[in-house]
Amino acid sequence: MMMQASDPELMARAMELARRGMFTTMPNPRVGCVIARDGTILGEGWHERAGEAHAETRALADARARGNEPRGATAYVTLEPCNHHARTPPCTDALLAAGIARVVAAMRDPYGPAAHGADRLAAAGVAVDIGLLEDEARELNCGWIKRVETGRPWVRLKVAASLDGRTALGNGKSQWITGQTARADGHRWRARASAILTGIGTVRQDDPQLSVREIETPRQPLRVIVDRYGETPAHARVLGAGDVLVFTATPPRTKWPPHVQTLELKDRHGRIDLVAMMSALGEREVNELHVEAGAKLNGALLAAGLIDELLMYVAPCLLGDPARGMFDLPVAMTKLEDRFPLRVRSIEPVGEDWRILARIASRDH
Repeated sequence: MMMQASDPELMARAMELARRGMFTTMPNPRVGCVIARDGTILGEGWHERAGEAHAETRALADARARGNEPRGATAYVTLEPCNHHARTPPCTDALLAAGIARVVAAMRDPYGPAAHGADRLAAAGVAVDIGLLEDEARELNCGWIKRVETGRPWVRLKVAASLDGRTALGNGKSQWITGQTARADGHRWRARASAILTGIGTVRQDDPQLSVREIETPRQPLRVIVDRYGETPAHARVLGAGDVLVFTATPPRTKWPPHVQTLELKDRHGRIDLVAMMSALGEREVNELHVEAGAKLNGALLAAGLIDELLMYVAPCLLGDPARGMFDLPVAMTKLEDRFPLRVRSIEPVGEDWRILARIASRDH
């Protein structure tokens, strides 16, 4: 079926609705839906959290609540309608029962058990178009897509640095290089993540909470600590109430509160197996992993090819040597050809600082 003039605007509205679930839908994808006829919106909905109604069901209910009959209308949805019965019934059933005549989906569902909803709809005589604003839809759910396709989360590494690339003084002091506005913005990125990860070095130096505090959020992400010997102090703030997972390479040397989960993953060198750690987080349905760590762990993750995206806050100041850098690589580079190329996605002012969002070029989609 030919694209209609109002299609892009209505799909953009569905994307806007999907973003309302930014902090709540995990482990599910963020999905929005608009029911419309002749360019006029009849009903809207978005998926809010796992186990609750999907976007299509909520949009149909909203249309009826407004006194609008959805039969013969078009559904604009940011993800192909699901085709299986999990926590909720298939959305394809709801759309067919409502008599929807056309479905415009931004992208196909990569999750095998729920896929092929478009095929079922088409077989029932519904007109189906897929691909409108697909890039935006994939960006919205980059973590969920990567997890269902690879079994690992999308890894976003956040650093705050001076203009000369320094993240802390030589004595380890780093609070605060960037301003309050940048720190609050960083908490928004924390809030959208399923988990926040740091290393034992940062725990010892900064005693972080690894929580979302600068903005309102209905949930706190899982806190993850990379601690080879299990030496995180029992009184560390990161071990406070809530979900905590510590990865070690040996049995922990410290006795932690009973709510702290541990997982021993040792590689052949006696260190924590970072690749296996990512797979373990994927098994725990972590979609987006937000990393705030020191240069050593940052460098290990970079060298292992485990970073998808860099979230960098750059302050208009200089710290000079011997202040610490961003990435302490396990093996020093000897050739410029070995450098890690980046693809910059955006550069925006945040208060007095700058936020740079970049992808490792080989991992950009």
